[in-house]
Amino acid sequence: MIYLDQAATSFPKPKEVREAVAGSFQWAVNPGRGSHRLVQQAEAQVMHARKLVAKLFSIRNPERILFFLNATQAINQAIKGWVRPGDHVVASGMEHNAVRRPLLFLARQGVQVTFLQGDRWGVPTATEVVNALRPHTRLVVINHASNVTGAAADVGEIGRRLKAAGVPLLVDAAQSAGVLPVDVEAMGIDMLAFAGHKGLYGPPGVGGLYVREGIDLTPLVHGGTGMASAEPDQPLVWPDRYESGTLNVPGLAGLAAGVEFVLGQGVEAIARHERELLAHLQRELAKIPGITLFTPAEHTRVGVLSFLVEGYDSEEVAILLAEHFNIAVRGGLHCAPLAHERLGTLATGTVRVSVGLFNNHAEIEQLLAAVRELLA
Repeated sequence: MIYLDQAATSFPKPKEVREAVAGSFQWAVNPGRGSHRLVQQAEAQVMHARKLVAKLFSIRNPERILFFLNATQAINQAIKGWVRPGDHVVASGMEHNAVRRPLLFLARQGVQVTFLQGDRWGVPTATEVVNALRPHTRLVVINHASNVTGAAADVGEIGRRLKAAGVPLLVDAAQSAGVLPVDVEAMGIDMLAFAGHKGLYGPPGVGGLYVREGIDLTPLVHGGTGMASAEPDQPLVWPDRYESGTLNVPGLAGLAAGVEFVLGQGVEAIARHERELLAHLQRELAKIPGITLFTPAEHTRVGVLSFLVEGYDSEEVAILLAEHFNIAVRGGLHCAPLAHERLGTLATGTVRVSVGLFNNHAEIEQLLAAVRELLA
């Protein structure tokens, strides 16, 4: 199958990732639960993953990185662990449901939420963000890159303006991690949520949250942490305070290998490859009558492009491409209705093509041939 659904989960995984996951089962026991050799090996692997993630995002203290099953859990911990009734939150107009739904849930508990209009693609400027602040604004949440159009926000400028205003910034880097450069210090990012299974080329079941020093979140999950077991409350020590239960050690071994792979390839080189493929696809799709493209030219982008085919439902196109041409794309709303409201595609959704390092121009040509055949 030609796999062009990388924004959902990257596939295939690098050989190094597969080998790391398989090899981890020699010592994949509970880290922090005991003092024997296998526990020590598991603890070393988890710390290795933290240090590599810290290197990728220029994080000074790896212990401020918390591991979860995915970016959605990380975002929920950030938002619900920080925001309280009576607070005000600002979010962009291209947020994924991982942000939208927790905020709407909190709105029913007395939190005030402002979703910004942004430009045509839902991308806000730093000025629009700052102008939306109120005296009781507790948090700003910005989607670094849209999973519908690939458009990226200028997080660095937004972060610098918010730092001056004294308002924390949470960045959803699910689509940008491993594709766009991220430096939490230089960009003024206070919290960063990331998925391990997309642009970091790790396995499903791993994600994380960076939290800068000075921000103390209320844990969402309470339970065993391997330390202070006699105490009735969660320990205060990071990262144990937020990682109750058994960590996904094989997944974190794979994440470490994936981050090493990304660092070895170079984030800029990966981005350049994805943009070349999408430029090829965009150029040729634009020549086909009956195609409507949703591709911002004025923004930095990740490897995502959306379009519609005249006479077809977006999910119908995805089904036909899979069943008749063995090509995997995604049709529908992509869990991001705010972005579709802005695009005017809430009723139709879009056909989303998303590429990664292992895709090539020949696969793009096969997709183009399939689209032409559908329209013929």
